[in-house]
Amino acid sequence: MKIGDDILAEVRGARTIAVVGLSDNPARPSFGVARYLQSQGYRIIPVNPGVSEVLGERAYASLDDIPAAQRPEIVDVFRRAEFVPEIAAAAARIGARLLWLQEGVSHPQAEAAAAAAGMLVVSDACLLKVHSRFVRAQENTA
Repeated sequence: MKIGDDILAEVRGARTIAVVGLSDNPARPSFGVARYLQSQGYRIIPVNPGVSEVLGERAYASLDDIPAAQRPEIVDVFRRAEFVPEIAAAAARIGARLLWLQEGVSHPQAEAAAAAAGMLVVSDACLLKVHSRFVRAQENTA
């Protein structure tokens, strides 16, 4: 998938990323991606009903449970495709600007609904990989 300037600008301008399906197990990909994003200055909001805290941040059972003052600009999804429609709908309800579906995750109907709700959408791509390439490219041009 080609990541356009509009998506890179949204990632660059964001401060808070909700990570849906964030595990507290350091061996899981969601943990590694969230830890990387945190190291890059983003506030991470774990969304997982099975944990109370991950990476020093309070976890929430759902996107709808995140307090309005902490709402994320980006929703990064580490859940199977069958869960994406409800996650996309919740992302729209809370006013997220970018729905990011990690590698191996896509749901064309939910992606279309999210786009129709005004969100940018990326599917089947790793936010860590895209972000690190973007950061390296910026360093090389600086």
